[in-house]
Amino acid sequence: MPWQNNGDGDRPNPWGSGPRRGGGGGGEPPQIDDIIRKGQEQIRKALPGGGGGVVIMLLVAFMLWLASGIYRVGTNEQGVVLLFGKWIESSAPGLHWHLPYPIESAEVRGVTDEQQTLIGSRESEDRRGIRSSARPDESLMLTADENIVDVRFNVVWKIKDLGQYLFKIKRPEQTVKAVSESVMRELVGETNIVPIITKGRDRLQTDARALIQQTLDSYQAGVEVIRVQILEAEAPAEVKDAFLDVQRAEADQQRFRNEAEAYRNKVVNEAEGNAEKTIQQAEAYKAQTIARAEGEAARFKDVYAQYALAKDVTKKRLYLETMEDVLSGMHKVILDAKGGTVTYLPVGDLLKTQSGGK
Repeated sequence: MPWQNNGDGDRPNPWGSGPRRGGGGGGEPPQIDDIIRKGQEQIRKALPGGGGGVVIMLLVAFMLWLASGIYRVGTNEQGVVLLFGKWIESSAPGLHWHLPYPIESAEVRGVTDEQQTLIGSRESEDRRGIRSSARPDESLMLTADENIVDVRFNVVWKIKDLGQYLFKIKRPEQTVKAVSESVMRELVGETNIVPIITKGRDRLQTDARALIQQTLDSYQAGVEVIRVQILEAEAPAEVKDAFLDVQRAEADQQRFRNEAEAYRNKVVNEAEGNAEKTIQQAEAYKAQTIARAEGEAARFKDVYAQYALAKDVTKKRLYLETMEDVLSGMHKVILDAKGGTVTYLPVGDLLKTQSGGK
């Protein structure tokens, strides 16, 4: 659009036929509506058929419609894409796109938050704080030894697969509760009451978690069981005192049995020790006797060999050695062949006496 001259020789004024701005004239800028209208006319002229404005608006609307299919899944979330309400795929964390509504839609939920399901009790909050109330219809269970036990426990779980969680089962929270209660009743029914309320809780919790997870996986519930916590496990209040008396009696019985077993082990160990000592002494005596006999036999063979060479000398030698052994350490009186005494000097006794005196 050409600018008009103001007629006084000044440069063209873009704001109309009046003087240029700042020159003291009374010209005003055109209205915004005029600018938009003129712009639309120029676009219609540029497009064939003269319907350019409608096409642009439709094009912009179509682009906005396509952009509405962009969605984002956080690191702690999962997404599902629905085609006319039917689950067709799941989305991992990141930026994704689906066909815009109403063809497809997306639902995104957090899946890392832990959720709890209480069985055997309920928690409620009032002005005095959080209060817990018992649910005997859920907590009373029959054990393998036909006793009744009050078991209250908590199942901690989270969403593992959002698509399965939303579309494979109805009311997943109630399903987790029903499966957990059923599994715990089955395990308690296979266990005696004493391990349940004493040292068998850890094993019961581990077995319950594994069986609950297995059952939920068979349902394709999309749930991961993190842990099972037994909050209370005791005899019902009506028979609790009697049960405690039975427990004390069983504890005393076990204590007496342990004491008797300890005494038996002590006596048996002492007897086994004495028997082993006697056997060792007998073995030593056996070895000593055999060694002595073998030594005597060897000595006898040596003596016999000497005797075979010189019988008279050997006989005399054996006689003297035997008399020496027999008469050693005795007071002796020596007689000659005629029966008279023989005077002799006991040098050996004198030496012993002299040595002792020193």
